[in-house]
Amino acid sequence: MTNKILELKDVTKSYGNFQALKGIDLDLNPGEILGFIGPNGAGKTTTIRIILGLIKCEGICKVFGLDAWKDSVEIHKKLSYLPGDVNLWPNLTGGEVIDFFLSLSKERDRSYKNQLIKKFDLDPSKKCKTYSKGNRQKVALISALSSEVDLYIFDEPTSGLDPLMESLFQEEVRKLKDKGKTILLSSHILSEVERLCDSINIIKDGKIIEKGELKEMRHLSMSNITLSTKDPVEGLENLAFVRDYAFVNGYVNFKIENEKIGDLLTFLNTHEIQFFESRQASLEELFMSHYEREKHNV
Repeated sequence: MTNKILELKDVTKSYGNFQALKGIDLDLNPGEILGFIGPNGAGKTTTIRIILGLIKCEGICKVFGLDAWKDSVEIHKKLSYLPGDVNLWPNLTGGEVIDFFLSLSKERDRSYKNQLIKKFDLDPSKKCKTYSKGNRQKVALISALSSEVDLYIFDEPTSGLDPLMESLFQEEVRKLKDKGKTILLSSHILSEVERLCDSINIIKDGKIIEKGELKEMRHLSMSNITLSTKDPVEGLENLAFVRDYAFVNGYVNFKIENEKIGDLLTFLNTHEIQFFESRQASLEELFMSHYEREKHNV
């Protein structure tokens, strides 16, 4: 009997001639928060569906030491799942949907549910067909967080939420972590992954291409810089830490590792800056930049 919460070994999945997963290895230990990230179409959702026992795969996929496909009913008693694309029963109220999901998990204590409804500013008396995407997401989020289980699987959990709600969700995840709960977090929001996860697995084209702590992966800690100066800045494009340099309509655009921003400001010290903007690069931008460059260097 393994003590791992999740254990995937050489997991493959094909749809006709298309191979969605090409030998996935993934481990998740008790009390750990694992970030599962990658560009769109990389295989994240397929992997999660296999873990949930919704689709069958080749290879080994165990949850709590049980077979994800054969023992899915037993496994679901001990996990909570939050999808990124939420569809709810249109004629039920948000409160009725939350109560229904809690009854399925046999959760008797409803006090925490009420705290979350207040915290996330949800009106549970409205019918789901009247909710915005953000409010539908809140219903699913409250349902998932209200369940007292051992494993939480969040697939793009803050999709449709505003920054304040994102922050409140992250606060709840930290509480789960403090209680020793185990979490698999699939997210496109790099800052969310940075703040919450102990380690990450990066999937691309159906393969895990990197795994480890985020701080070890410097190419995933970058910012987009846009600036203009009174006089041209010579040699900026030749700096070792400047990537994807471009000059467009009088503005210089490039990417830089976050830890090198101080070096950049020192280099620009003698120039009169007219415009300077720093924006955290999205996961999609980082993947396209880093892995396209890797492909050309092969």
